[in-house]
Amino acid sequence: MTQPSDQDLQGRVAELLAQTGATSDIDQLSAILTSALGLARDGADRLDLKITNAALAEMREAFRVFAPFRRVPKVTIFGSARTLPADPLYVQARDLASALADVGWMVVTGAGPGIMAAGSEGAGRSRSIGVNIRLPFEQGANAFIAADPKLVSMKYFFTRKLMLIKESAGFAVLPGGFGTLDEAFELLTLLQTGKAAPAPIVLLDVPGGTYWQAWESFVVDEVIALGLVSAADRALYRITDNVDDATAELLGFFSNFHSMRYVGRRLVMRLQVAPTAPELEQLAANFADICTRGTFESISATPAEVASGDYVDLPRIALYFNRLSHGRLRTLIDAVNGLVSAAHAKAVAPPDPSGAEVPPNRSPG
Repeated sequence: MTQPSDQDLQGRVAELLAQTGATSDIDQLSAILTSALGLARDGADRLDLKITNAALAEMREAFRVFAPFRRVPKVTIFGSARTLPADPLYVQARDLASALADVGWMVVTGAGPGIMAAGSEGAGRSRSIGVNIRLPFEQGANAFIAADPKLVSMKYFFTRKLMLIKESAGFAVLPGGFGTLDEAFELLTLLQTGKAAPAPIVLLDVPGGTYWQAWESFVVDEVIALGLVSAADRALYRITDNVDDATAELLGFFSNFHSMRYVGRRLVMRLQVAPTAPELEQLAANFADICTRGTFESISATPAEVASGDYVDLPRIALYFNRLSHGRLRTLIDAVNGLVSAAHAKAVAPPDPSGAEVPPNRSPG
């Protein structure tokens, strides 16, 4: 039997998409179907096909669950499944989730017991989203999210981790085992390499707890001392044992900073309040080390942003960021949030991490 040409396949894919009624993002849908057909051409074995099939099905289901809440700000809470309700750590997680839910955020957890149950309990069912992992030695979802339409169960850790990170604007990590440490380091890696947009990460313990202090001692005394991580990357996280401080850190990240994107070779940072000329000059002097050339500029929306309706009414600063110093970039965001001119900025909901604009001063539903 004669194999169809690439052009024939593309034509059939286009016809199939037309029959489904697809009208947008045809290029992406076409690429997905073409990749699937490529697996057939490659002679992929059955196990590879099962992995691909299950992963795609899990992501599709998770995208469907999250879609109605895209414009609601979210925090993901990580921590041990073994933490008992009587443990002060459980109370810390529950109180943090409650505080954030009270100001309109939703709480995403792994839907299991322990710290995950605490997050779901604190947020309440209406403000909780669960991304469960099917394990032979655990009993499924906790009682606070079980049977909820905002719960999705997954076979693979990698698809689960994607959904625990992709949709959230902030993260809180409480003491836990290998899985929690893996999630914490994954978050830090994504931010350190610029593979994820800047976001606040709070490492929360109980008063008098030593978990994160011991963790940081290892990072400083071994990892940084060996030159494997920059000391500036410590700005990517905050350690605290106070729920109020943790809440302020997560919410305060968006007190003046709003979002950012690259336009050509320039990094454009959108703000709630534009810096004054002296403030901009001081920022440029303090962060000249992260610029490849030029200086900081106050600008209006670029043509590329106008074309995509990308927060066009917000003030902006632009710089030629070296795309390496993401710890210093986080420090720049802190400096922008600390500007005197922004002291009375009206904080808005953080932007949807998926890229859809969140209307300013919208009360998340």
